[in-house]
Amino acid sequence: MPIFSSCLVALMYVYMYISDMTKRYSIAEARSQLPSIVDEAEAGHEIELTRRGKPVAVLVSLRELERLRGERASFGDAYRRFLKAHRLDEVRFDEHEVASARDRSTGRKVDL
Repeated sequence: MPIFSSCLVALMYVYMYISDMTKRYSIAEARSQLPSIVDEAEAGHEIELTRRGKPVAVLVSLRELERLRGERASFGDAYRRFLKAHRLDEVRFDEHEVASARDRSTGRKVDL
């Protein structure tokens, strides 16, 4: 593999697996670096805040919060839209296949 190709692969790895990872800050770090952390969140990064090493909160941009809070159709509305767009015989819904996929065992034993 030529050197250029291996460098490109390494850069792609860094971009995909390191640069997009959620950033973590302790609450003490967040206090001292709040303006830059807010800038990171505004740029689209998820910022995880920790207390004693355990995640306790996440800081996201206003745009991401609005997307998460956005209007979502109820299941009934979504199902009615689905039925308008597709006939059930087109979907090839096979009751026997679904029934065979269901686990009918009693489950695991639990001691309370």
